[in-house]
Amino acid sequence: MANLSVNICGVAFKNPLIAASGTFGFGREYNEIYDISQIGGISTKGMTLQPRLGNPVPRIAEGSGVILNAVGLQNPGVDHFIKYDLPFLKEKGIVIVANVAGKSFDEYGEICAKLNGLVDFVELNISCPNVKAGGMAFGIKPESIEKVTRVAKSSLSKTPLMVKLSPNVESIPVNAQAAERGGADCVSLINTLTGMVIDIERRRPLIANNTGGVSGAGIKPIAVRMVYEAAHAVSIPVIGMGGITCGKDVIEFMMAGAKAVQVGTANFTNANAMPEIIAQTNGWLDAHGIKDINEIIDTVRLNG
Repeated sequence: MANLSVNICGVAFKNPLIAASGTFGFGREYNEIYDISQIGGISTKGMTLQPRLGNPVPRIAEGSGVILNAVGLQNPGVDHFIKYDLPFLKEKGIVIVANVAGKSFDEYGEICAKLNGLVDFVELNISCPNVKAGGMAFGIKPESIEKVTRVAKSSLSKTPLMVKLSPNVESIPVNAQAAERGGADCVSLINTLTGMVIDIERRRPLIANNTGGVSGAGIKPIAVRMVYEAAHAVSIPVIGMGGITCGKDVIEFMMAGAKAVQVGTANFTNANAMPEIIAQTNGWLDAHGIKDINEIIDTVRLNG
């Protein structure tokens, strides 16, 4: 078997597969199906300072090769996580990435301060609207990304900061560089694309929120391209995600420059997706005589 361990920002992962935020809860349900200690890490359900009920239903719709969601960050709040879910995850011995969101710069700082030193990484969800700036997402403009990253980093003296980049932007490389300037220790991408599915009999969108975040196998080529661009624009590590369903997808993202990956929507269609993908990744490495997965990182060479 190949060595699957990777090290990101001084944090050791037993393998590079992380459960993506919003697709794995806090791990308890999947742990009833298999022992989640075998995965590399978990990015938790997106958390806010206070509990949130989320958006009205229906909140999920299917497309061809993708799903759309507009859950609206339904979660029990960061204090509940610290008291009830964090001890469970620590027992599993996996890397804990706390995904957090806020409605203002100050909220990002407050929630990061609560988690400082308690988790292995904090991952900023910057696709949220800034309610104090007309509702534009924090992750759209480079200057906003740099500022929210700087605010979060100032509250994280003991925990590395990961910034999750939105693909709904003019330039992924520019925004990745903004996160790096703001003090991000690494970036993850891509978050969901914005889409719509229409019920043609009712002539209304299937999702109550009208639009939703698009994820699933259909977005993988877009995600791979953006991961490649980001990895070659910054000097900090990149974690890739977007449409990963098998071991070959993991290899593809890592060849594009990702040091680790997050698996999301695949967990909905196959509850055992992550253990299977770990095995498939190892099988590909063995079949190609590669002893260490780190050897394949950033090895793609463009044509011409």
